[in-house]
Amino acid sequence: MKIILSIFDFISPRFCVSCNATLITHKYFICNECYSKISILQDHEIKSEFNRKFKKDNLVDDYSSLFLFEEKGPLQDLIHNLKYKQKFKIGILLGEKLGEGKKNIITNWNVDFIIPIPLFHLKKIERGYNQAMYIAKGLSKASQINVKTNIVKRVKNTLSQTKLSNDERKGNMLRAFRVKNSKSIKGKNIIVIDDVITTGTTVLELAKILKENGANKIFCLSIATPPFLHSIGSSNTKN
Repeated sequence: MKIILSIFDFISPRFCVSCNATLITHKYFICNECYSKISILQDHEIKSEFNRKFKKDNLVDDYSSLFLFEEKGPLQDLIHNLKYKQKFKIGILLGEKLGEGKKNIITNWNVDFIIPIPLFHLKKIERGYNQAMYIAKGLSKASQINVKTNIVKRVKNTLSQTKLSNDERKGNMLRAFRVKNSKSIKGKNIIVIDDVITTGTTVLELAKILKENGANKIFCLSIATPPFLHSIGSSNTKN
């Protein structure tokens, strides 16, 4: 197998999505040097984000994230390639990293299943896929928790959240989701997952709908969260 991979690397080498250096393994899309530049979120930072985004609404029971999202950094390059260049395996890789890094937290949550934040059907057709689904697959592989994609549907073609104020984001997301079968979530503990969560508006609306339909607890995971000072009005994050 190693000989086959070596031949493949010679014929069609792979390059780091951030610095374009030649990669020595097919498993990853980023070199060690660039990966080392991605900042891991500290516990106090995650707690602060939970308090700022979710605590007062009492809809999301707990939240965690793995990395700090920094503009023009290696992580942004990874997520950009996942979302817009059909590099699906990046999503699976990031989901696995998330599951491995948050193993103890996820175990304590006693989760029944994972729901990736759904895309509106027209946007999914335009893009061809939902990047959150691939992250969820990686998380499922690492945590052994099933992914459910037939529970909730995005029924509103919302505007981009990028340049909206907090109040505008809330109005934009109002009733954006619909639960297809409330019996399937009654009394369940659910993880909602996405790539980057900025203000948490999208997650809050989804959590609200899930709890209105009988869900017990809603937890949220993301690959990354941006620095607080850049969360509103960022040109590269959305939720």
